[in-house]
Amino acid sequence: MKIDWDRRTCARRGHATYAPDEPGLRDRLRAATGLGEAWRCLRCGDFVLGEPHGAGPAEEAPLVPRGKVLRDLFILRFLAIERAVRGVFIVLVAAAVWRFSNSQDSVRRLFDDYLSVFRPVFRHFHYDLDHSPVVGTIQKSFGYKHSTLVLVAVLLLAYALIELVEAGGLWYAKRWAEYLTVVATAAFLPLEVYELTEHVSWLKIATLVLNILAVLYIALAKRLFGLRGGRAAFDEERQSASLLEVEESAGVAAHA
Repeated sequence: MKIDWDRRTCARRGHATYAPDEPGLRDRLRAATGLGEAWRCLRCGDFVLGEPHGAGPAEEAPLVPRGKVLRDLFILRFLAIERAVRGVFIVLVAAAVWRFSNSQDSVRRLFDDYLSVFRPVFRHFHYDLDHSPVVGTIQKSFGYKHSTLVLVAVLLLAYALIELVEAGGLWYAKRWAEYLTVVATAAFLPLEVYELTEHVSWLKIATLVLNILAVLYIALAKRLFGLRGGRAAFDEERQSASLLEVEESAGVAAHA
C-alpha cells in the first residue's frame, strides 16, 4: 500500500498555506467558497478554509517538506529512536559496571550463590552452566581491576553520549548528525563483523544489517561525502519543492 506522506503529515500537524504577492499565482492558489476564502495547502494540495498562514513574494514562500523529503524524515526519526534506545541502554550498562567496580566481592559471592541454585535446574535440561560462554565471561570480569572497570564505564558513557547526540541530530534532520551517524556507525562495523566470527546470533546479524543499511541509506539519500552531486545537488533537490510544483502535484497545470 502506497503511503501518502503529504496528507499523513497534514493530518498530524495541520496544513501549510501561503498567499503569494504575484496576482496570477495568488488567484490560482485561492478559492472563494460559500463558507469563505480557501487556500491551497503547500504540502498536500488540498484547499483549506480560513486565512493563509503566511504571505509575501513567491520566492520567499516557506520550504515545506513534502513527498520524498517527508519519507526520508520518517526514516531518520526511526533511526533516531533506535539510537536513543541504544544510548539509554548503554548508560544503564555503564552505571551497572561502575556499581560493580565498587563491590566486586559481594557481587561475586551473590553470583556464585545463584549459580549453585540454578546449576541443577539447567543440568536437568542438559545444559552445563560451568562451560557456558556467558557464565565464563562473567566470571572473568570478577578478576578485572577496579581501575579497569571504571575505564570501561567511562568509555561506555562516551559511546552512549555519541548515540544520544546522533539521536537528537537525526530527529531534527541536521546534516552534521547525518555525517556523525555514518562515520560512527561505519567505524564500529569491523568490530561487529569480528564479534560474529566469535559467536553468531540473530541479534548480532540483525544489528549488523541494520547498521549497514543505515550507513548506505544516509550516505546516498543525503548525498554525503560528495556522493550523487554532494551538498549542491542536495540543496537543489530541496529547493525543487516550489509553489509551481505544488500546483502540479495538486492537478493544476503550472505556467512558465
